Amino acid sequence: MIFFHLSDLHIGKQLHHYNLREDQEHILSEVIARAEELHPDAVLIAGDIYDKSVPSGEAVSLFDDFLTRLSAVRPAIPVLIIAGNHDSAQRLDYASRLLGSHQIYISGKAPETEEDHLRKVTLQDAYGEVNFYLLPFLKPGYVRGLCGGELPENYTAAVKAVLDREEIDFTQRNVLLSHQFYTGRDSRTGLEVSPETCDSEVLSVGGIDNVDISVLRGFDYVALGHLHGAQKVGEEQIRYCGTLLKYSVSESNQEKTLHVVELGEKGTQPVLKKLPLHPLRDVRRIRGTLEEVIGSARSDQKNDYVSITLTDEIDPYKPKEQLEKVYSHILEIRMDNERTRRKLEFSDEEIRIEDPLSAFADFYREMQGRELSGEEQDVLQKVFDDVKGEA
Repeated sequence: MIFFHLSDLHIGKQLHHYNLREDQEHILSEVIARAEELHPDAVLIAGDIYDKSVPSGEAVSLFDDFLTRLSAVRPAIPVLIIAGNHDSAQRLDYASRLLGSHQIYISGKAPETEEDHLRKVTLQDAYGEVNFYLLPFLKPGYVRGLCGGELPENYTAAVKAVLDREEIDFTQRNVLLSHQFYTGRDSRTGLEVSPETCDSEVLSVGGIDNVDISVLRGFDYVALGHLHGAQKVGEEQIRYCGTLLKYSVSESNQEKTLHVVELGEKGTQPVLKKLPLHPLRDVRRIRGTLEEVIGSARSDQKNDYVSITLTDEIDPYKPKEQLEKVYSHILEIRMDNERTRRKLEFSDEEIRIEDPLSAFADFYREMQGRELSGEEQDVLQKVFDDVKGEA
């Protein structure tokens, strides 16, 4: 059985102040093209369909178009979807029974009562049945009703409580979709496994939302969502596929791929193929003097999303204006030279900004290459006074 493993589409997301609709539409069209070419037996989407729990109409329309076009591929491809922490379970579950009749299976909420169970979808191939269990994002409080009214002591206990009551027959082939932050120990080396994370992911301070991978052992493949970098967690068959696009500067060095999983007969290791993706625009870091950054600009990279660090020791004249003539999608411009490094060498004394207007004036001079005019200073002073309640 062959299936696509996707997650963290984050439809509706912005990268700094740029709307990513065109980029997301482009990359989802590439997924559909691959589906038409390879005809997988299923497409798995492991959570965070949208970037916000209340997605915009534009975001809903884009996902609807994706599902509509995917459903039109023949032979028909079952699509299995779970909610992530960014999704609204209720909104994602809307019309799920109707969509199920079109082989689009959605699970928005984890089981909350004794009557509730994980959604299970069984597909068939040459080796027999494959059971797909859909486990949406959960917190311990969500499953209190499954634990006799008691709050599970941690996230691991909560996930274990949900899986144990399903009484899964592990002599069969079973695949789990889950959207959590999994950690644990590699069964071969015994070493602690700590997945790589990036700036675009929100994790609890202190790791209180960790789920130990011990609860996943026994599954033939675990399709994870939540982390944006593709990686295994302790076992080859326990995997985050990562995002289709780069959603932060911290992901600039990551290679985004389409994960295609081939599941053979029981007892054999799944075979993973990572197909290259071709985003409309890349996300890149560029470092050098203003002259070097402008001089090294390639025509095929000028529309990329770029984070620029300038290393000029003498502040260049109007760097932002000069760079915008070359790069169309600038995310940020930073300065890194001897002067800025000295500013980062904190003394033992408490740092105070006594005059916000002076601090902003210094920043403005550095970024724009000129002083604030008298009129601009008056406007800013009024803003600062309003904030302090002195106006």
